[in-house]
Amino acid sequence: MGAGAKHRMVFIDRLLATLVHLRHGVTHDVLACWFGVDRSTVTRAIGEVRPLLAERGCTINPGMRLRTLAEVVDHLGQAGKTGIIDGTEIRVRRPAVGRKDRDRFISGKNKQNAVKAMVFTDGDGRLLFCSPTKPGSCADITHARELGLVKLLADGPPVEILADAGYQGLGAQTGGRVVTPPHRKFKKNAPDWYEEMHERQRKAHSSRRIRVEHGIAHLKNWRALARHLGRREHMDDTVQAIAGLLSQQQTADLILARQT
Repeated sequence: MGAGAKHRMVFIDRLLATLVHLRHGVTHDVLACWFGVDRSTVTRAIGEVRPLLAERGCTINPGMRLRTLAEVVDHLGQAGKTGIIDGTEIRVRRPAVGRKDRDRFISGKNKQNAVKAMVFTDGDGRLLFCSPTKPGSCADITHARELGLVKLLADGPPVEILADAGYQGLGAQTGGRVVTPPHRKFKKNAPDWYEEMHERQRKAHSSRRIRVEHGIAHLKNWRALARHLGRREHMDDTVQAIAGLLSQQQTADLILARQT
């Protein structure tokens, strides 16, 4: 016990360096000058603190956090609230030439190297869960199935989950719990009355689902998720650490609003 080199940064400094790096994208070299230590010390500090932040989960009440998708579904069922899901892509460095799975990170949507995460919010846009990342070529609906969302909803409480067209098909598999935009019954020469009805239904669904886009936008305000300089192997911890920090801020803002 106690073997090995001692840290030159106390824990509060290591935490501060990690937060500044995640929020503003400050490089390790600049942080090293700021704290008066070697660059490797900062790299080691961030590597230790970031997984700790990722394990905290999303705060929904003081002392209560959600860490798994199952806990999120149970929470929504007990509270009788609506959930919203959506996928978001984060640019990453291009894999090295000759790597077998190099093409897996190319997003068919944005034609760039990316990883994808599924974001889960409540009806007010509060972050409840952010999934581990998958390569950018993975479809949104495939990612949801691999996370076990279908089984959790089919066997769990009656929860309404709003989703975009990328999740069409999950409604039938979950007993109607996943609600997606209405299908078009007429692909060509649709009657005017049908176009008006379809557009009205589509806008009504979009206006309810837009809250998850706001939640994703708050995530992307953190520089570590807005740039594509991060390492792919660290992205899981980075995304979940930021989601946990952001959810805690949202909870604190909500409590303050209620008190005033």
